[in-house]
Amino acid sequence: MELAMPEKQQTLLQVAREYCQLIEQTDSGEQQIFTALIKLLPRLHAAIVAYADEQEVDCNVPEADLDARFELFSRLKQMLGDRDGYWLEFDVVSDEQCKSGSLADDLTDIYCELKAGLNALEENARPTDQTIENWRCGYKVHWGKHLIDAEKHLFELRSSNRL
Repeated sequence: MELAMPEKQQTLLQVAREYCQLIEQTDSGEQQIFTALIKLLPRLHAAIVAYADEQEVDCNVPEADLDARFELFSRLKQMLGDRDGYWLEFDVVSDEQCKSGSLADDLTDIYCELKAGLNALEENARPTDQTIENWRCGYKVHWGKHLIDAEKHLFELRSSNRL
């Protein structure tokens, strides 16, 4: 008899699937994607933070497929155009070329980590608990900053009517 999956696991898996499906649809209407991301990223953030207080274990963040990552990054960067770049806290303001933040990079890094976990689950290569632990660890050491930066930049774009 299979035990029911805890609600916070179900929530995180569902939001991760929604995020990956949305990013995979970047060729469809971009306004719909931005609107959905503005609503989805806080849900993703809340779902992963639900695991923040759990005991630390060894991180096992999978290697990314760099070719696939670059292809997705390029597609997102082209779609975003001049809305992609943003200033990071310690950037020295001199011209637009010096912006070191990239929404395309943020969205790509989040996608790659979540998708690797979802793929492992589909292939039964890793149990759900280990996938979530890898996501939690990856969030803490890598993609959490991307998530926060993406949320902030999307907010700024929306407030300045650039979406």
